[in-house]
Amino acid sequence: MTGTADTVIRVLLVDDQELVRSGLRRVLRRRDGFVVVDECGDGADVPAALAEHEVDVVVMDLRMKHVDGIEATHRLRRTGEHPPVLALTTFDDDQLLAGALRAGAAGYVLKDAPAEDLIRAVRAVAAGDGWLDAAVTARVLATYRQAASDRAGPPPELLTPREHDVLRAIGRGLTNAEIAAALVISEVTVKSHIGRIFVKLGLRDRAAAIVYAFDHGIVSPG
Repeated sequence: MTGTADTVIRVLLVDDQELVRSGLRRVLRRRDGFVVVDECGDGADVPAALAEHEVDVVVMDLRMKHVDGIEATHRLRRTGEHPPVLALTTFDDDQLLAGALRAGAAGYVLKDAPAEDLIRAVRAVAAGDGWLDAAVTARVLATYRQAASDRAGPPPELLTPREHDVLRAIGRGLTNAEIAAALVISEVTVKSHIGRIFVKLGLRDRAAAIVYAFDHGIVSPG
């Protein structure tokens, strides 16, 4: 999903502040390839909204009064197939953001990030990529790593040289399209490599792949 003139990215907004949702609506405009199909004021309302609408990305606030974004993301993950979640928060809180990744969020973006970053993040997550806000990624990954039960994992030597290249690119935060351009291969081939990497290394998702890449020296902070 790329958000072209012929295709829109369908977004569910979840935030307990109407003012925030209004601001998000102004950023995620139809003319830029987005349509906000519904809004929720609490994480408890997300399943009903997903049952009623086709959704490509859930933009989820983490701090809400009743069911917060982390618990709501946990619940979605337990249901099986669900749209990817992009966590959104004003709080530069490592534990909170790492908790969102552990819950199954495809990435996170801070509310004070530029509008262009939010647009890129939603597009990346809709396309099956991850998005980690560069401002706090290194610290959040350290917190995520400390809580990971499988932080050692199988050795990177299980990967082919090309899979190693793809994993390094994931660790650097590149999207599938950017990896394809950098390695001069198709996005379909990139996705195939990523699938094999996940299987060989026992990784759950892209966030876990990034942590693995940092842990094993495939990429370095900064």
